[in-house]
Amino acid sequence: MSLSKREIFFHNIAQTSTYPLAMEVESANGVYIIDKSGKKYFDLNSGISVSSLGHRHPKVIGAIKTQLDKYMHTMVYGEHIQSPQTDYAKLLMTQLNPKLDCIYYLNSGTEVIEAAMKLAKRATGRYEIISCRNAYHGSSQGSESLRSDHEFSRSFLPLLPGIKHIEFNNFDDLNRITGKTAAIILEPIQAEAGVILPKAKYLKEVQKRCAEVGCLLILDEIQTGFGRTGQLFAYQKYEILPDLLCLGKAMGGGLPVGALVGNRGLINMFSNNPDLGHISTFAGHPVICASAKATLEVLIEENLIEQVNTKSEYITSRLQEHGIVAEVRAAGLMMAVELTKRKYLKHVVQEAFSQGALIDYFLFNNKCFRLAPPLIYTMEELQSAIDIICSALDYAKNKYE
Repeated sequence: MSLSKREIFFHNIAQTSTYPLAMEVESANGVYIIDKSGKKYFDLNSGISVSSLGHRHPKVIGAIKTQLDKYMHTMVYGEHIQSPQTDYAKLLMTQLNPKLDCIYYLNSGTEVIEAAMKLAKRATGRYEIISCRNAYHGSSQGSESLRSDHEFSRSFLPLLPGIKHIEFNNFDDLNRITGKTAAIILEPIQAEAGVILPKAKYLKEVQKRCAEVGCLLILDEIQTGFGRTGQLFAYQKYEILPDLLCLGKAMGGGLPVGALVGNRGLINMFSNNPDLGHISTFAGHPVICASAKATLEVLIEENLIEQVNTKSEYITSRLQEHGIVAEVRAAGLMMAVELTKRKYLKHVVQEAFSQGALIDYFLFNNKCFRLAPPLIYTMEELQSAIDIICSALDYAKNKYE
């Protein structure tokens, strides 16, 4: 007897949780994901901030097809000159501070964090690394070590030594960054904590403290990058300059990619003492770099980023009026909707799904649901999607009346 796709999913594909959504996807286009029955769902997650141009953007698909007709993998990263890599680097550098002039391609955000941690040790000769509590930087052993909560990490101990944690937005904690510190890694906006924005001048004070003690400032912009917050990158929004910028998620237009960006002298430390200090077989894959370039071109040319705050304000104005919404926190279209009571949350998420809208939870905040819609939503589409969310909020409220 042949197994159904659902049976294969549960029996033969590794599970990451005991409660997967298990939606069977048939296709996706624009702001919609369509299941096997033909039902359309508004995508309000972007695959956790990945699909910022929605699904199957025609310019991205065209770039992928064009590169497929030329070549795919030819050699381990860093050995061959490949135009998709050089073309993307050239375009990206026009959008960054001139001091961020070198890119190391990788395959995922977690790999970028791993490379950044290694490079900080190589550059400073120190091994202490500081991260913030309630931050998420990935799930490999190095990035897992940066987590502050043992609920997720205790089954994998021991992890890396030399990790210290401070409170995000706590100015006094910055004194814990010392001459022993190789780097501080932080998100400019804490994502999985429920979109916690930095206090005024906090990030500037972090940068100042790093300069005082000679450690690196590493910004994890894997979720915030590529227009999500209303600027191409959040470091531009907050007028700071990291030593290393970590990119991923939306960078590839739906394909897996990451990048570590910094000063050429710093990034090139991987090439000597020792040679091949960091290597990756598939990093900088030409098809993915072509997709990434097309994605960046669309963001620059189609004024999508300029519309982010207007759309964010519309969503906020609709949702914050609801009786069970305590607060809407937003950095552009990176949004957390906090409910007045924890018990409402699962009903809102489940009812929204039932009515045709995909929203999600946060790792470290059990009173909020996540909104990270593709940047391409029209106002008409957004109105229809938020109508569903409001209906789901009504459903959750009525559940307990």
